[in-house]
Amino acid sequence: MTFQDFGFDERLLEGIESNNYQNATPVQEQVIPLVLQGKDVIASAQTGTGKTAAFLLPLINNIITSPQAHNDHINALIIVPTRELAIQIAQNLEGLSYFTSVSSMAVYGGGDGASFSQERQALSKGADIVVCTPGRMIGHLAMGYVKFKELQYLVLDEADRMLDMGFNDDIMKIISYLPSKRQNLLFSATMPGRIRDLARKILTNPAEINISISKPPEKIKQEAYVVYDSQKNELIKYLLRSADFQSVLIFCSKKHTVKELNRELKRASFSVEEIHSDLEQNQREEVLSAFINGRLKILVATDILSRGIDIDNIDLVINYEVPNDGEDYVHRIGRTARAQSDGTAYTLVNEREQGKFLAIEQLLGYAVPKSKVPDSFGETPSYNPSSKKSGFKRHFKQKR
Repeated sequence: MTFQDFGFDERLLEGIESNNYQNATPVQEQVIPLVLQGKDVIASAQTGTGKTAAFLLPLINNIITSPQAHNDHINALIIVPTRELAIQIAQNLEGLSYFTSVSSMAVYGGGDGASFSQERQALSKGADIVVCTPGRMIGHLAMGYVKFKELQYLVLDEADRMLDMGFNDDIMKIISYLPSKRQNLLFSATMPGRIRDLARKILTNPAEINISISKPPEKIKQEAYVVYDSQKNELIKYLLRSADFQSVLIFCSKKHTVKELNRELKRASFSVEEIHSDLEQNQREEVLSAFINGRLKILVATDILSRGIDIDNIDLVINYEVPNDGEDYVHRIGRTARAQSDGTAYTLVNEREQGKFLAIEQLLGYAVPKSKVPDSFGETPSYNPSSKKSGFKRHFKQKR
């Protein structure tokens, strides 16, 4: 299905063409007609499936073709969990709406007083589409100048992530400022009960879309290495040198691990930088830009980059530790094999993490191949996830 098939305005089609969008993805094929029809939507799809364009394109089209759109108010509000995702969506929005009159603004924390003043001015005068993080928007709402009276569209993107980060109360507070009559779109990678509870509070008779939940793209080559913690750093160096990977993303669960591994790889002369919440916003943007543009080959990161960041050329993802659950695993490795390309994902598994990894394999429905660690590394643990040392029983006790 092509984007011409949706009946979009010519000005929007020009922006779509200039961004080299070709055929619609499955989630776009299903969601876009529903949004154009004015229906509330709850959609679940894995990372990399085109969710952002699925809501941006019909919103832009509705705004530029509707005589009811108000230039002096906010017409659409998109709430997201992180600054990085807010910036990414705002950039996509700017590109797609380039040939239209749609105005937009990204509102997120981490900037200086000047950025807050710019946000205040835009929110006071109105903008067609505002992309925001919850905490920052709450700060503006408390000052009384945000123009939500004529708002027509509300989008919650990565809703499960926002609830994981404790934003439920902030979301409901923001919604209390909005007109009761509006179109609501909720996008989430997973559909636990609390997301459905949130949907019942916000959406009205929503259409539900589910696309490939909890399954990594088939083009990802997955491998696991069972090792001791003391062997992980050296194994990563070995893996990085074993093939000509051009773009590598390494996920660590803790900030101090990110920092330590970054220092270790720098000492080994790799082209590497780190990204985590301790960095200033401008530092994070600079590092991410260098990685996206190919000036930086390896990026060591926390889960801040596991969702919502649209990078198409990553050919290797490494999990330094086993993620806490299957959904996190899918999101992490889903950063590779995007845009019809192939990708590789390695996960390093120590004795204590074997139970968690077995749970991930059970969610996937298959065993991830265990690759042999070179003999030069010495003895390695056996893969025995049902043993007490593996944390299998402890992990599932916590899950209950």
